[in-house]
Amino acid sequence: MPPGFGRLWTAQTISSLGDGVTHAALPLLALTLTRDPMALAVVTAAGTLPWLLFGVLGGALVDRWDRRRTMWLADTVRAVLLGISAGAAVLDVLSIPLLAAVAFLLGLGGLFFDTAATAYLPDLLGRDPALLERANSRLRVAQTAMSGFAGPPAGSVLLALGRAVPLLADALSFMLSALLVRALPAMPRPVPVVRESLLRQARAGASYVFRNRLLLGLALRPAVGNVAFLAVETVLALFAHDRLGIDTYGFGLLLTAEATGGLLGAGIASYLGRRLGTGTALTCTAAVEGLAILGLAAAPNPYVAGLALAVCGAGMGATMVLGPSLRQAIVPAHLMGRVASTSRMLAMCAAPVGAFLGGWLATAYDIRTPLYAAAVLLLAMTAVTASMTGNRRVEAALRAASPAGGPDHPASKDPAQENASDVL
Repeated sequence: MPPGFGRLWTAQTISSLGDGVTHAALPLLALTLTRDPMALAVVTAAGTLPWLLFGVLGGALVDRWDRRRTMWLADTVRAVLLGISAGAAVLDVLSIPLLAAVAFLLGLGGLFFDTAATAYLPDLLGRDPALLERANSRLRVAQTAMSGFAGPPAGSVLLALGRAVPLLADALSFMLSALLVRALPAMPRPVPVVRESLLRQARAGASYVFRNRLLLGLALRPAVGNVAFLAVETVLALFAHDRLGIDTYGFGLLLTAEATGGLLGAGIASYLGRRLGTGTALTCTAAVEGLAILGLAAAPNPYVAGLALAVCGAGMGATMVLGPSLRQAIVPAHLMGRVASTSRMLAMCAAPVGAFLGGWLATAYDIRTPLYAAAVLLLAMTAVTASMTGNRRVEAALRAASPAGGPDHPASKDPAQENASDVL
């Protein structure tokens, strides 16, 4: 791995810890201001709105801008924003509208940072598929450990010291991340083949995903998965309490089991890709997720439920390494931001659908019904996307994206000039 990756990994690890702190602290801060469930929901939802409103346009902007500069500026702005919020907490002028605005702007900064980081990594690693899998595995493990394990408890402890403390801690994490990112090596800015308006470039990036069966299959996995997983998540606490007899502490352990599985899955993703081929590995992880949710629905006790969630988490962890790594290896550099943001936007748009579906099925039928429906949806998705992300298609895409393809190779052309689906 090049030395620059160590700095990028450290920056994202520190930032993930801060994200975990804020993820726990913001809802708790909102809870000190109101007990209105709708007001609390507004603060939670505000953080996802930037992806829904500006996902594709944000990707087009990242493809125009210097990626390293975009990352450290996004971190710097988020640090300043959290510093201002901490000042508001000290002055006792925090409010629900202010917290919602903070959550929205943090989400907007996250959109630009995550998209730029996704586009920067292939350039840093020379678009080597094996290195990309190793890098994404290490990044995913660190992110899960920091934002899923260490961050939330730290956020709760820091909040007990004062309302401004967790906000200041996250601001510090963003400043450290910005300094590390600024020290990364500069990469040439990708220049589009044809100079177009921002809206047209955004549309071209989205079109590139929908016209390419492999990229579409990679985008459908998290989108359909989010419908299923949010349907489960919406009723999981109630299911655990009513059907499994789990108390609040036990529910936390249940979620920890899922996160532990995610760490394991991210750690073995590269091995699975080498052993089975990336396409077959992606199909297997999708099937594992569906069968695990089916096992959760039928779980007779908390131990079986915890095992099922751990297995599901392992499938998700491996998928979230293999899928993005493959995308980074095959997408032309000047389209990487738009393709990544389009895929992420599809996943984010699917989440509210899953939440509504889970609540409706539980109300109309039974608390287990959303779990069975999610399992069926995941298994059906496995069958649909298996041919779209098969080994043969993956290998053809990697050959097309290799330097041997040359500048005249279709994989290096803009979608406005040539339809990539003719090749892949």
